[in-house]
Amino acid sequence: MTNSPIKHAPHLPPPPTPANPDHQLRSPRSSRGLRKLQSAHQLSSNYTAQNTPSLITQQRQQQRNTSSSHTAQPPQIPPLPPFSSHHRTRSNSDAVIPNAVSNLASSRKAAAPRKAPANPREELEGMVRQGPQGDLQAELARLRHLVLCEGLLADSDGMSQLRIYVWLILLNAPAIPTDGYLDLIRRGASPAYSKIRNDTFRTLATNPLFKRRVSEASQIRLLNAIAWKLHDAKIEKLGDPTKVNAANELGSPELQHASPVVKHAQGPPTTTATDGSEAGGTEPGIYVQGMNVLCAPFLYAARSEAEAFVAFHLFVTRECPGYVRGAMDGVHKGLALVDKCLAIIDPKLSAYLQSKHMKAELYAFASVLTMCACTPPLPEVLQIWDFLFAYGPHLNIICICAQLVIMRETLLASSSPTKLLRAFPPLHAKSIIDLTVSSLRKVPADVYEELVHHAE
Repeated sequence: MTNSPIKHAPHLPPPPTPANPDHQLRSPRSSRGLRKLQSAHQLSSNYTAQNTPSLITQQRQQQRNTSSSHTAQPPQIPPLPPFSSHHRTRSNSDAVIPNAVSNLASSRKAAAPRKAPANPREELEGMVRQGPQGDLQAELARLRHLVLCEGLLADSDGMSQLRIYVWLILLNAPAIPTDGYLDLIRRGASPAYSKIRNDTFRTLATNPLFKRRVSEASQIRLLNAIAWKLHDAKIEKLGDPTKVNAANELGSPELQHASPVVKHAQGPPTTTATDGSEAGGTEPGIYVQGMNVLCAPFLYAARSEAEAFVAFHLFVTRECPGYVRGAMDGVHKGLALVDKCLAIIDPKLSAYLQSKHMKAELYAFASVLTMCACTPPLPEVLQIWDFLFAYGPHLNIICICAQLVIMRETLLASSSPTKLLRAFPPLHAKSIIDLTVSSLRKVPADVYEELVHHAE
């Protein structure tokens, strides 16, 4: 029996055609032998890098040499190769604008302006996905205008793919790694943990949309991480070496709020402080009651807890730090501004409520503290927040006045408006935003300046 042809596959030429076909038919193993020869020939092409190429391979190389002899040799490959260097069939993703490849680096720095789409919402989506294409301030102004006039596309539950990213853009949020949030969670319970646990189970308890999407565990993790973050900032502030020597008989002024002994020596606080939060109006707290509701829209709109953490932390530290201090002085200033602005926007309604001793501190505390997040439905809250992020959270005060103006006829006809204002009616975002924008024309410049700075 002869050796298998596979052993000599690298040097095997193509099987010759038998001179006598009848002889092949008379061979007992002709079919199997022919298959072996064909397989050996196919295998021989895989060894061309190490052995003599097969006849078919040599023929193909000869054809390539013949065709290349009629064309010039390709030039040296530049740093940015021309499109002709591709040897595969071009797909749609390879389509290149003529005269653009030669200067690709510069085209990325100065991108061509976007084509104006027919649908403004497509333009808004393009701005979020592609970033600014020209003057940054002009692009931000355009983004705010689109949010106001067109709104963000969302489903019936208020879920939008773009919302959290629009909020982060308008908050000027930096890129923060997720590990920073995870490190805060790994630290365990914060000084405000017990107070957080007492509040989270009540967060929007009657709202099925929120309960279905956001778990209590997510709220606890987020608020506990925020408490640690604010606690670290406070410790860093108290550790300022320029203030170490400023002491009195009770010790360092910055540490007087942190020591229970000093608190008792000073007497009872003037306002009720929550766990981890101090009563001092100028001292930052780490948790105040109501922050659980204030963080709810962030958790609902975000696609991850890390995104909600970044947005919520920037919001309470940049936009409304006065709302989360121990004394919540920013909230009380906001309540006073509700009364003042309502007297400007609708003097008759304001006078009627004042005659019934109905000040804003009696009915609007939750709406000021939570930016109207305490009033259902949640999808309408998110639309109002889109407007507030675009033009400033200070406009929440005017939004509360707008809700009162919408209830105007009912309030004026009631002999006891207190019962009506125990809970605001369901929100209608478009009506509230439209009335807020029109009411701003009546607000004097000095009052508007108070609005801008009241939550600092």
